[in-house]
Amino acid sequence: MLNQDDSLLLYLNEAIATTRSKEKLFQIVTEKLRLIFPFDMIAVVTLDSAHQYKRLFMRDYLGEVPYPASQVPVATLVADSPAELFLREPHVQQFDIRELTQDYPEFMPFLLLQQRGVYYVTIVPLRTGGQLIGLLSMAARQRPDFTPADVSLLEKIGSLIAVAVSNTLAFEDVARREREKSLQLAVNNALLSRKDRAALFLTVAEEIDRIVPIDYFGVRIRQRESGTQGFAEFSRQPDGRFLQLEETRWDGIPNREQLQAETFGLFTQPLLFTGPDYEVAARRYRMLRYTMEKNGTRAMLGVPLWTEGDHAAALILASRRPDAFTPDDLTLITSLAPQITLAMQNLAAFEQIEALRAQLEREKTYLIDEINTTAKFEDFVGPSTSMQQVQTRIAQVAPTDSTVLITGETGTGKELVARALHNLSPRKERALIKLNCAALPAQLIESELFGHEKGAFTGAHDRRMGKFELADGGTIFLDEVGELPLDLQAKLLRVLQEKEFERIGGRRVIRADVRVIAATNRVLEEEVAAGRFRADLYYRLNVFPVRLPALRERPEDVEPLMRHFLERFTKQMGKPVRGLRARDLRALQQYGWPGNVRQLEHVLEQSVIVSQGPFLEFAGFSAAQVVAARSFSEQQDEPLKTLRDQERDHIMAALKHTAGRVSGPNGAAAILDINAKTLEARMKKLGIRREHQVVPV
Repeated sequence: MLNQDDSLLLYLNEAIATTRSKEKLFQIVTEKLRLIFPFDMIAVVTLDSAHQYKRLFMRDYLGEVPYPASQVPVATLVADSPAELFLREPHVQQFDIRELTQDYPEFMPFLLLQQRGVYYVTIVPLRTGGQLIGLLSMAARQRPDFTPADVSLLEKIGSLIAVAVSNTLAFEDVARREREKSLQLAVNNALLSRKDRAALFLTVAEEIDRIVPIDYFGVRIRQRESGTQGFAEFSRQPDGRFLQLEETRWDGIPNREQLQAETFGLFTQPLLFTGPDYEVAARRYRMLRYTMEKNGTRAMLGVPLWTEGDHAAALILASRRPDAFTPDDLTLITSLAPQITLAMQNLAAFEQIEALRAQLEREKTYLIDEINTTAKFEDFVGPSTSMQQVQTRIAQVAPTDSTVLITGETGTGKELVARALHNLSPRKERALIKLNCAALPAQLIESELFGHEKGAFTGAHDRRMGKFELADGGTIFLDEVGELPLDLQAKLLRVLQEKEFERIGGRRVIRADVRVIAATNRVLEEEVAAGRFRADLYYRLNVFPVRLPALRERPEDVEPLMRHFLERFTKQMGKPVRGLRARDLRALQQYGWPGNVRQLEHVLEQSVIVSQGPFLEFAGFSAAQVVAARSFSEQQDEPLKTLRDQERDHIMAALKHTAGRVSGPNGAAAILDINAKTLEARMKKLGIRREHQVVPV
């Protein structure tokens, strides 16, 4: 018949064989042992194979002794702890805690026990297979009086518990490895299948959450240029989904960058704050205190991904549960660091490639146009002194990065000058990006210049790069810059001064190395005086002015320009070379050309198209205009008109022909081949009032 001791051993043996739950098994052991041996606290401590480190395996406080549930069982050194005394003589031993405290005054477990009047501890070695794997500790308020039979029973119980602990550790190790393998596989699949940053890290956060429940997932980076910022961050919502967090949530927090910088230093090595430890850290680090108060964070786990000088990255997990993370969780997440680091590097490379691809795609149109319309000095046809001076100024300023302001009437070749400046500069390998400030509504110009983020305004369905971002490393040509609204003039001034800007709806500062060339047919000094153009922007743009003379100011250039255009058009159209009557040449030389070189080019193109006989015909160019100029040249006895009067008469004739209409396909501006706004400006300057425009029927 079995005695009580044998029954206990048999019961424990069966429990060990059938119970897989560490908590359940320890509960059984505790309940049975208290039937025979009175104690107020029981704990199992495991040892590594070299007996250098110890780890709390399980612990239970009974009665009034507090149980600090949030304390995390971490591995600590055996040296300089009471465990080193127990290991010198690994058999059942009894100690007075008060005596041990004299040698180990800072050993916290003994201090806590003494506060509750628990002074006696019994240590039982845990052996299996001849190996010492841990210690069983039983503490009591009353000094136990063990007989030799009790000691023998405790040694046998120690062997059974050792088997249970070994089995449990083995099961936990297998489970941990399976968990680690499963998570690594899931994360790896996400890294292979996702190229979008948000989608990739959302999947990683969800996979980690399946194994280690979290309320926050974040990859944060620190860079010398931009400080600390989120690379990918998500927060659990009440419905269980993870929502991507924006960096703007920190806006308005005083000294935010300083707070984040001092906290980021924590994550240069693996970090685990749970329960009281997190509260202690929150008292020291203001950003942790902020997250605790605002988000209810009570536990945090961090793993460094890389650290290179002023550049670093860390993976951070957080939870509202004080006991959310364990050292095993830290080990598990640390094992993911190489995968996540590689994913970030691949993602950064992919995003850079995508950005370059998008930039090259946008540049393609410009580059093709560049090839087809490359400006060279030979395009500046004309032996006049004024044009020779223009070429000299282009040669002087082109190799520099100085801002150039090109002025002149419509049709004088301002874009041609801009192309020449770009092609003769060190930036010629990159694109020349053009924007006509008069061709777009005011509300769209800002988006064209600086770009916009998705959702920045109605219709902004995607993120778009602006012209300045596209021109990075190259040149931007702002035609008709005098048409810019005043609010955009201020933003353009900032780009010129600081070389930086933000997209509409964005908060990230974008730096761009861009050379600015501006052009206008307005007299900006007059616009400044009238308050329509900022004086500070004018002075920023007018660093190196290049003025293009009107064609009427250089009549000696008309003939070489005609020869140049005729040669080009006859080759392009496959037309025979036709002669030019002397009278037609004189007439064209004496014509006022309000549309300047562009108008002359169009007249010659039309002439090549319509001419049939041996000589060029100019029927396509308003015959009345040529005849008037021809008759002017034949009326030598009449006094010569000034160029101003001649231009005024010519505009008046065009207005009469259109019944006073200025713009539109049948307006005077179309006949004169100039911009309607330019024509209105010329009319104002020449004193042509509105009542002069309409001719009564």
